[in-house]
Amino acid sequence: MSLISIVWDVNPWLVKFSDSFGIRWYGVLFACAFLFGYIIFNRFFKKEGFSTEKLDELTLYIALGTVIGARLGHCLFYDAGYYLKNPLEIFQIWRGGLASHGASIGILIALYLYVRKNKMSFLWLIDRIGVVTALGGFFIRMGNLMNSEIYGHPTKLPWGFQFIRDNKTFTDPQTGEILGKNLPCHPTQLYEAFSYLVLFIILFYVIRKYGDKLKDGIIFGWFLIALFTSRFLIEYLKFEQSDFEINMISKLHMNMGQALSIPFILLGIILLLWLRKHGKIHQ
Repeated sequence: MSLISIVWDVNPWLVKFSDSFGIRWYGVLFACAFLFGYIIFNRFFKKEGFSTEKLDELTLYIALGTVIGARLGHCLFYDAGYYLKNPLEIFQIWRGGLASHGASIGILIALYLYVRKNKMSFLWLIDRIGVVTALGGFFIRMGNLMNSEIYGHPTKLPWGFQFIRDNKTFTDPQTGEILGKNLPCHPTQLYEAFSYLVLFIILFYVIRKYGDKLKDGIIFGWFLIALFTSRFLIEYLKFEQSDFEINMISKLHMNMGQALSIPFILLGIILLLWLRKHGKIHQ
């Protein structure tokens, strides 16, 4: 670490068996999201008297919803033209490309199918899903950090990270002048990771202390508002993930990540307003 920045040159591979095969830190942290989510959800299910088999089934639904939704979200939201011309590459998930907004949609669809089959309260379930999703978001963004990806614009702040392995050349967006390589940048992965971790701690405390006294759905409503508002704000510091976002920003003053966050924020607000009139406390 220098006086003005932190040099980040971490190997994204935990173990490498060949040039293209091994275990990456991202994969380990992705697995941690499911492992700790399972442990926490097991406590929720035991309290309600649900069986372990139902939890195992729920885990499968969430895993499929996450992976399928995240992959389709990336392909359709960020590079639809390419993948519509090359649809078979949608299945090549090992080449990378997952979108958290797509994962959110996939999880909600999977949960709806799950509660229809098992005749459970959808609002009760998504309250608790919001808690573990916040923790999962922390692990995923730490995985992005280990991959030296999805970071922010150059900064002169003392905690700026030089992402050596990305080896990016920076140019002035106004003049096109080359500014240099590996400049210190906002570690937006950490900004998001810590905001999600704080959100998890707050929600976990609230659901343990007051979960039986709150209307079902309230925790999830606040989860949507808090998580996607933080995502919306942090996006201002990030580089665009696709070329089309440059034109999008010039026209709408927001990137795709921000545009996709707005519906989730509105959904949280609408849910809270609806619950104010119609919500019921879980029995």
